[in-house]
Amino acid sequence: MSTLLETIDIESAPDASVAIIWMHGLGADANDFVPMVRELDLRGLPAIRFVFPNADTMPVTINGGHVMRSWYDIVATDLGRHEDEAGLRASQLKVEALIAREVARGIPPNRIILAGFSQGCAMTLQTGLRQTEKLAGLMCLSGYVPIADLAVKEHTAASLATPIFMVHGRMDPVIPVARAEQSRDLLKQLGYQVEWHEYPMQHSVCQEEVAHIGAWLKRVLL
Repeated sequence: MSTLLETIDIESAPDASVAIIWMHGLGADANDFVPMVRELDLRGLPAIRFVFPNADTMPVTINGGHVMRSWYDIVATDLGRHEDEAGLRASQLKVEALIAREVARGIPPNRIILAGFSQGCAMTLQTGLRQTEKLAGLMCLSGYVPIADLAVKEHTAASLATPIFMVHGRMDPVIPVARAEQSRDLLKQLGYQVEWHEYPMQHSVCQEEVAHIGAWLKRVLL
């Protein structure tokens, strides 16, 4: 058994009945999206436990082998080629261990949301599409479906019932919006219900997006 990832846990109110496991992007850490909790409109929602994990550190090829927090290695700027399948699968197991911990804490899978930005978004889809039970939702911010050809083969029937929220910046220089659109279209072709938004921003988060996240949480949790 691998060691459980370090996490920052924040509860919106006591006795949480929902968990959101929210994964950071390349080179960031668990603190990255903690401030977002205060920005979200959570009025009327049940108590939520936000779980922000730290990815392990590793050398990242595209950054000259510099060691940083990363869910998997990135070999080239063309994200669709030479993908780190072994790294993706290893991190998937770590995310699944966090899901299992929430279940052990009393929160069932259908009240657990996976969320992530950039690399964390890729991990949300890598993990979420392969679950054998329906989750409450997948919140996918500025990312893409990794190892997409394998996702086509490995996605589960149960996961098709999990709603997907997917957003991207039209001027994103890190992950082009076209890559995200390809992922969105693939998910729809597979039968997923995808709510899509795009914004006039780069590889970041904007206020309109925060409002859309809050509205989506109400739709999937109430």
